[in-house]
Amino acid sequence: MPRFSVIVPAYRVQAYLHESLDSVLSQSYADFEIIAVDDCSPDSCGAIIDGFAARDSRVRALHLPENVGLGLARNAGIAQATGDYLIFLDSDDTLAPGALRTIADRIARTGEPDVLVYDYARTYWTGESMRNAFAGYLAETGAATFALADRPGLLKVLMVVWNKAYRREFVEAEGFTFPPGYYEDTPWTYPVLMAAGSIAVLDEVCVHYRQRRQGNILSTTSRKHFDIFDQYDRVFAFIDAHPRLANWRPVIYRRMLDHFSTIFTTPGRLPRGSRGEFFRHARARCGRYRVPGAPAPRRARLRHGLIRLGAHRTYRALWTARLLRGRLRRIAGAARRVVRAGALQAYYRVQLRLPVRADWAVFAAYWHRGYACNPAAIEEKARELVPGLHTSWICRAEDEHTVPTGIRRLTPGTYRYWQALARSKYLVNNVNFDRRLVKRRGQVLLQTHHGTPLKTMGLDLQDRPAAAGTMDFEQLLANVDKWDFSLSANPHSTLVWEKAYPSGSAGLETLEYGCPRNDLFRRATAADVARFRESIGIPEGATALLYAPTHRDYRRTQHLGLDLERVVRALGPDFVILTRAHYSYKAPLVRGTHPRIIDVSDHPSVEAVALASDALVTDYSSLMFDYANLLDRPIVVHNSDREAYEAARGTYFDLDSCPPGAIAHSEAELLDIFATGHWRGYRSAQLRAAFRARFCPYDDGHAAERVVRRVFLGDTTVQVPAASAVSLAERQPGPAPVPASVPVPALLSGTSSGRSPSTGPDRPTT
Repeated sequence: MPRFSVIVPAYRVQAYLHESLDSVLSQSYADFEIIAVDDCSPDSCGAIIDGFAARDSRVRALHLPENVGLGLARNAGIAQATGDYLIFLDSDDTLAPGALRTIADRIARTGEPDVLVYDYARTYWTGESMRNAFAGYLAETGAATFALADRPGLLKVLMVVWNKAYRREFVEAEGFTFPPGYYEDTPWTYPVLMAAGSIAVLDEVCVHYRQRRQGNILSTTSRKHFDIFDQYDRVFAFIDAHPRLANWRPVIYRRMLDHFSTIFTTPGRLPRGSRGEFFRHARARCGRYRVPGAPAPRRARLRHGLIRLGAHRTYRALWTARLLRGRLRRIAGAARRVVRAGALQAYYRVQLRLPVRADWAVFAAYWHRGYACNPAAIEEKARELVPGLHTSWICRAEDEHTVPTGIRRLTPGTYRYWQALARSKYLVNNVNFDRRLVKRRGQVLLQTHHGTPLKTMGLDLQDRPAAAGTMDFEQLLANVDKWDFSLSANPHSTLVWEKAYPSGSAGLETLEYGCPRNDLFRRATAADVARFRESIGIPEGATALLYAPTHRDYRRTQHLGLDLERVVRALGPDFVILTRAHYSYKAPLVRGTHPRIIDVSDHPSVEAVALASDALVTDYSSLMFDYANLLDRPIVVHNSDREAYEAARGTYFDLDSCPPGAIAHSEAELLDIFATGHWRGYRSAQLRAAFRARFCPYDDGHAAERVVRRVFLGDTTVQVPAASAVSLAERQPGPAPVPASVPVPALLSGTSSGRSPSTGPDRPTT
């Protein structure tokens, strides 16, 4: 019996059916069957299905003798299904790479729920892709499973059948089937979610929802849109047949009226002259299903009241007036912005005619997020070494507290901001400045970057649209041409930067000087480490694991590949987990209050957090390169979504062939690595040493000084240390709890060589 039955009904979709079926058959998770239902399609859908069935035994062809519509075609597929879970895929949509494995893993982690709700992205015929705007309701926080009453906001996610997996025994026990007609998802999804004893969510895009130029039945003008009334009759009949669900009646009532409003106000759905009749039907349902004492939200009261009264002309007039008012408001707001922007640019042009100030330097990092990274280390050293230098830091108002006293703070988009960009001799950033920046003669622009690149960057993203998003590559090259210096941490970074950010200027100089933000690791003392641990709240004697996953281009919210509460319980009372979300996300990794899970996402210095920890668990974050430069403390790589990440973003080298420590591809492997001691075993120490030798050859604590002497003081004789000159002993600001360079035989039972399961005897170390 397969794990999944994927039901794909097909009717007049011959142009898309190949891609849809291929998206399932190409999944890395192979335990499934496809039930492809030919709904008596007049085109080539039946032949296409037969061709797939002949090539792959997992595809079962089902040909219906007459066209019955989408809902009844799905019922035919359900009758043939044998899988543990039912998944519905419309034949013009596709599954995302790795979706079935991700769904299977989430189902297993959440204890076989009745329903799993996952995310989707709309993909347009223009090539544009847009993720579900309500993805926040799919956050994998709180209880692993829940009832709908515990998270009613889930109803805001699009109420369709194809963004969920359903336990087949649950569907059969409740007798759920699809009705005929338009909007057949409505009397399926509401009853299923209300009746489900356990629901789980998956915050990952698993379906690409195709938005065709034409062919979507809901965008066609037809009286079949009146089917919506019968569909809600079925929903309320289900509620009436299950008295325990009576409390959902006012909720469904309000959502029904919102649904009626959407159909009524969407151009091109209702035939001309039918709106009055549609309103009369809507009014009849109001009288039939309204529950006294269940008022609508304030914004919906007028709309719902007009539907109850059947006042369709008043409704249309008010709706038209609202659209007009909104348009006028947008025009006025745009005009104000244009006037202010024009005034700012005029001021900037005036400032560009004034002399460049040789004693001014302006710094920024991470798109104005605060005092951090290489620019912060260089700014601090520049104030120390350059007499009379006046420095400014560009940051958002909410991050001003991170900027040390004595540094002028600049809010982006203000007059002082544009003055600094026009008049400062030195411009330092780890990303690009405003595209409107005019590089003046006499100005020096230093691009520091922000870490050693593992994931693809710059022009290398041209063939990776999911990662590139709306990146303007012409503008990117225009920005690169403004650079005078490009900072590189190591030879690997130099090769990547020169290819990913090719300059049209012969004057660009690469400074292969090391990573200034890592200078703190060299300067810190054991007392500093103790102070950092105390300020974070790490219990004395505890082993602190820093868990820091990186950004996912195919997800809107942070990727959480681990059940951290389960992990910390398995590790035992001597461990705590420090969680740090990627800076591009505004929410912490976890929202719970487990006493041994400490969120450090808002800590202003990731370097201080790294110093306070005993080991790092990460995936593709460049933090691993910095951490390898620290205390020779263990690093464990956990990349359970490797296929999806490689497909969306890609990497410059195979991390499995050159890891900084043990590698886990699942939560079970990670727990095994810690249970057996492989995380700090002899083999892991060897891998760290090789990784550090390759990627951290110059981090001796003086990288920022070298940059300042070359860029700010004009010293062309700056030299970097030999790769072998920076000894491990010099890197240690404080003692590690268990020296990772010493084998731990007692912890390595089951393996005589001390290697991790992920790193066999023939695996290369460089």
